Amino acid sequence: MNSANESAAFWEKHYAGMDARWGTKPNPVLTALLADLAPAPGTSLDLGCGHGGDALWLAAQGWDVTAVDVSQTALDRVAAGAAATDVTDRIHTQRHDLAETFPDGTFDLVTATYFHSPITMAREHVLRRAAEAVAPGGLLIVIEHASTAPWSWQAGQDIRYPTPDDVIASLRLDDTWRVERGDAPQRTATGPEGRTATVTDNIIAVRRTS
Repeated sequence: MNSANESAAFWEKHYAGMDARWGTKPNPVLTALLADLAPAPGTSLDLGCGHGGDALWLAAQGWDVTAVDVSQTALDRVAAGAAATDVTDRIHTQRHDLAETFPDGTFDLVTATYFHSPITMAREHVLRRAAEAVAPGGLLIVIEHASTAPWSWQAGQDIRYPTPDDVIASLRLDDTWRVERGDAPQRTATGPEGRTATVTDNIIAVRRTS
């Protein structure tokens, strides 16, 4: 099985076995960032959208959203959520294994929220491609795990997480970009079964100035 098929098979099984209501609320870090950095809606690209919490919220705020995932089950649930909240005209689902194919066009906002996988993938390559998809004046926002939650598939492993500076350096941005935010705050997270833990996230927001 090649990596693209392996990724699709893993995430199909993952979402098929998950409560369709999980992951349907937006990431509060993202909503706060956009209030400060992008108060006016435009076009957006949500990479690894899952059940669509961020994408559906963005559409409700007036954004025109391209929601991307490798799992058709996840995308079907996003489409159902869009229909239920009357934002179908602002949600466009696309199925991609992002290491293999990528949506066309440029966007005012590109987000990668917890874009992690137990299946090996060229993550840095995908994030650099994400930066290329940002229109002038637009934002790339990456919110990612910087510690291991007790319910993670990585629990018990000795993992070195990159710092925000590491992530920004890996994007290979030129002088047409400005770092709006790059830090690693802690928060209280809630797992699928209601268990809570203190975790650390990397929060990266970079703007293409021209």
